[in-house]
Amino acid sequence: MTARGPLPPTGAHLAVETAPAEATELFGAEFVRAERYVGLLATAGVERGLLGPREPARLWTRHVLNSAALRSLLPMGAEVVDIGSGAGLPGIPLALARPDLRVTLVEPMARRVAFLEYVSSELDLDVRIRRCRAEELAADSVDAVVVRAVAPLDRLVPLTMRLLRPGGRCLALKGDNAAAEITAARRVLEHWAGARVSLERLPMGTTTATVIVMDRDNPGSRAEEPQP
Repeated sequence: MTARGPLPPTGAHLAVETAPAEATELFGAEFVRAERYVGLLATAGVERGLLGPREPARLWTRHVLNSAALRSLLPMGAEVVDIGSGAGLPGIPLALARPDLRVTLVEPMARRVAFLEYVSSELDLDVRIRRCRAEELAADSVDAVVVRAVAPLDRLVPLTMRLLRPGGRCLALKGDNAAAEITAARRVLEHWAGARVSLERLPMGTTTATVIVMDRDNPGSRAEEPQP
């Protein structure tokens, strides 16, 4: 495991988006830590190449609020794994917005894991961090999987759905092409999630989070894997 330690601050003076009014209500008592997280993304996150230099101007609306919107789609006390966490999105905002969740951040790249450990230490976050790939995680082991910008849906489904316990849920944050992805991945979705696939659009102030929701009912009785 990579040792924890301070990361050098960026020398760039980047304009950071001011927290929207809804952020205070969404994060409640955790707003201060959420604001600190945005500051870390805008400095060390950009310095380490986890975010582009234009992202600080839209960190709240495009990244943090979008991620935290998933809070309404998860049951109390759920064990959640964030696959391909990168800079901690959506896992860290979700952990701040829902302290009852047990969140694990999964990321295979060492420099990203180093950043996640740095942020976890700086914010004193109660999250677990694992350096591995989704394929290395045990099947039927978690209540929920959350994912953002990792892979097209037809590749994402077999990667994530096998991890869920009976009644588990996969939440995939997507963009404007979400409906088309569902159509393209229909056969794979039917194999893993049956008919329980829906598209949710969650308003977050001036932005909207588009989420593909996939529920896995019977992980022990899957049909033969469909052919492409």
